[in-house]
Amino acid sequence: MYRRRRLVVFIGLLVVLGLLTAGVVAIASSFVGKNEPAAQPSTSPQPQDSTPAPGASGTAGPSAKATPVCDLNLVTVAASTDAGSYAAGKNPVLGLKVTNGGATPCQVNVGTSQMDFQVTSGADRIFSSRDCQASSEDLVKTILPGKSETANFVWQRNRTTEGCSVVNAKPGAGTYVFTASLGNKVSPKAVFQLR
Repeated sequence: MYRRRRLVVFIGLLVVLGLLTAGVVAIASSFVGKNEPAAQPSTSPQPQDSTPAPGASGTAGPSAKATPVCDLNLVTVAASTDAGSYAAGKNPVLGLKVTNGGATPCQVNVGTSQMDFQVTSGADRIFSSRDCQASSEDLVKTILPGKSETANFVWQRNRTTEGCSVVNAKPGAGTYVFTASLGNKVSPKAVFQLR
């Protein structure tokens, strides 16, 4: 009889632990958002929520009003790199930041269907994240006033062409310009060096 009680208590404990784990995973995944599928690791920009506040997700409850689409005149797009100069073998991390400059929460499509990470050197178009993108998807996010969504992309220091033809030449040492775009919104230039 004593063993049966211990067994029932042990099974009950396992059930409670399983439910707690499932709850934690569900909460964590609601803050992370939807991950974009990529053909290879880090080949597609990954949106990241820089405002992990409750109510900042892209879904509205049944009693909540629908969040309007952002007025693109009030949305800004910025480009950044994680460093100003990169030694040989070090890959730049390119960042695209979308900010809601309006006074109310609104929705922006920050999916790979809208993003482009482009690297140039003078008049030479070196790289575009769209050239070899296996698929593009929409990802609508609600952005609170004055808040941002950020997507980072690790550039493998490779050249690409439209249609994803094989390019054997690698970008050499020199000055490069990164511009990020979201739909028809284009960021100011971010300049960096490859050594």
